[in-house]
Amino acid sequence: MSQAVADGALTEARRRVLVYLGVAAVVMLAYAVVYQWAMGYFESTQVSYVESLHVVVETFTTTGYGEDANRWSTNGMWFLMMAMQFTGLALFFLTLPLFLVPLVEESLRTAPPTSTSLTDHVVICEFTPRGRTLVGELASMSTDYVIVEPDRERARALDVDGYSVTHGDPESVDDLEDANTAEAVALVADADDETNASIILSAKQVSDDIRVISLIENADLADYHRYAGADSVVSPRRLLGDSLASKAATSISTDLGDAVEIAEDFEIVELLVQRGAKVEGETIADSGIGREPGVNIIGAWFRGEFISPPPPDEVIDEHTILLVTGREDQIDRLKELTLSEARRYRRGTVVVVGNGEVGSTAADALVAAEVPSVVVDLAEKPGVDVVGDITERQTIREAGVSDARSVILALDNDTTAVFATLVINQVAPGIEIIARANEAESIPKLYRAGAEYVLALATVSGRMLASNLLDEEVIAPEAQLEIVRTTAPALVGTSLAEADVRARTNCTVIAAERNGTLITEVGPEFVVQTDDTLVVAGPDRDVNRFNELVG
Repeated sequence: MSQAVADGALTEARRRVLVYLGVAAVVMLAYAVVYQWAMGYFESTQVSYVESLHVVVETFTTTGYGEDANRWSTNGMWFLMMAMQFTGLALFFLTLPLFLVPLVEESLRTAPPTSTSLTDHVVICEFTPRGRTLVGELASMSTDYVIVEPDRERARALDVDGYSVTHGDPESVDDLEDANTAEAVALVADADDETNASIILSAKQVSDDIRVISLIENADLADYHRYAGADSVVSPRRLLGDSLASKAATSISTDLGDAVEIAEDFEIVELLVQRGAKVEGETIADSGIGREPGVNIIGAWFRGEFISPPPPDEVIDEHTILLVTGREDQIDRLKELTLSEARRYRRGTVVVVGNGEVGSTAADALVAAEVPSVVVDLAEKPGVDVVGDITERQTIREAGVSDARSVILALDNDTTAVFATLVINQVAPGIEIIARANEAESIPKLYRAGAEYVLALATVSGRMLASNLLDEEVIAPEAQLEIVRTTAPALVGTSLAEADVRARTNCTVIAAERNGTLITEVGPEFVVQTDDTLVVAGPDRDVNRFNELVG
């Protein structure tokens, strides 16, 4: 959609004003006919239609009160004039502002941009909740972006909120050229599946070399998007299903999951604190987790809220997920502190509730991991073991929830997921519930309802998309940390305690490379030398601040 077309189109407010003016004209013309007839019928006086219209206009606009009053002598005329005056008052002084004010407000608004001069940026077509996560990731990595948004009002709102946006149709070659797509490093197609295919074709027409990433709801359409020219096709629902299954499988086994290896025998891993674990109820400082040399708690989720680094006085509960670094033997010992004795040897199936894209992917991942599972869905279809509503006790009994090891709630409605969590916790207290959230706002509700682990679709897909674009090292799809290797000239000759790195930047130095050797025991007394490369973990924005301070 070009700017000329957009500016030439009448907005809704302008159309309303035109309708109002038309109605006002019709009412005045009709009153002129009535006035001409009434003067002849009640006053036996003949007046022309133009003279009648003049009286009506004067009365409606309050500019001629009393001019013809000496010609009226009957009650009929007086009642007609009173009706005409009330009509004019309502039409001009009560109704007009309802139509005129929106038009004035719209005229005062700033039109959204329709082009950009950015280069080496990422073009995002269109703006979704996962796009919001992606924008945050790009901004934290100092990577420019522009959102191509077809809805004019939404584009204007995004512009006011500080987003880099252009108003245009992402399927239009002209509008993609206005977004300077030919000079971009990548384009993300994030509309519906059919629109995304059209966006891919338009993007490749603008620049055959542009890297295009397409997000799809229906994974069966991936091949069509690749055929259209997509370099990468991402299925957010499958990513979420794999992540949910990974949490369930990890909690069943004693093996560590979601580990990121920094070097041989040194990794970053999530530790899920189970109900009844040794560290439950302890503060971070008193838990003993960070006392071993080389072990660091670099972040933690407390009921869905991620904090990095966590305060020493923060209390660990059964909903806490710790993000720690250490050698494999150290991590093994730490895991013992986070496991529940009651659950350690408990076996059973994983009940997967919902057999949509997320649920079926989770079930397939469990099968691949050789974890027994039962799938529950409202509809009878292939892959479903129990047909029924999980919020009903009969369905819960048929699915064997009371004897299960975990329940994965892969429902597409957050309200239903919250209620199902409450019901399952009442019927089978102590069961581990791993839940999907479609909206980030639902995460705290699910934790309060009793879920032990919650993953948001937008967060998982947004971060994995950023990982795909930026080639950054992702600890887990839902993590909000970045791992970087960087030099620190400003810290040379200074210990980490003297530099007070963690307090000043919220970042943790987890290791250092010196003369080709990785040093993992970097405590407060560690002194940075000239050629050291530090391995730093921290929230994206804080890592940027760290680089600014030590560069």
